[in-house]
Amino acid sequence: MREQLTRKDVEKIEQEIEHRKLVVRKEAIEAVKEARAQGDLSENFEYYAAKKHKNQNESRIRYLERMLKTASIVSDASRSDEVGMDDIVEVLFEEDNEVEKYKLVTSIRGNSMENRISIESPIGKALRGHRVGDRVEVKVNDDYSYYLVIKSIDKTGSEDEEIRGF
Repeated sequence: MREQLTRKDVEKIEQEIEHRKLVVRKEAIEAVKEARAQGDLSENFEYYAAKKHKNQNESRIRYLERMLKTASIVSDASRSDEVGMDDIVEVLFEEDNEVEKYKLVTSIRGNSMENRISIESPIGKALRGHRVGDRVEVKVNDDYSYYLVIKSIDKTGSEDEEIRGF
């Protein structure tokens, strides 16, 4: 699957890769050497923990590099009166008559527990490009959809959100 990333996301991923290669990798190799020097490897928990940390770091580097190779770049620009990337949108769920706030982000920064929803999610796809007062249909699948009304758009800009793990 191709991730949709903004230029900021790409920069953040490149910084993490560089940090992991230059700092974390060096520390992990040193920890493995120190644990190996403690003697019998068959009962050496520190050695196995150090190896696991080193392997996790290498896996994360490969994951991020693969993500960059296959990603498509999306614009985070939007007009001042429409829902765009990194905007906080207050919506009314018509069925429940409940109001919620969501921030539209790329999928690698999405976190539903913090109301950060991906532009690739059904709600994100429905909201993007619409204005205050618009009634939008959120199509979940062929058999089910529901409606939202956009109450407000807060153009706060990007925060320093973490890139999700794997």
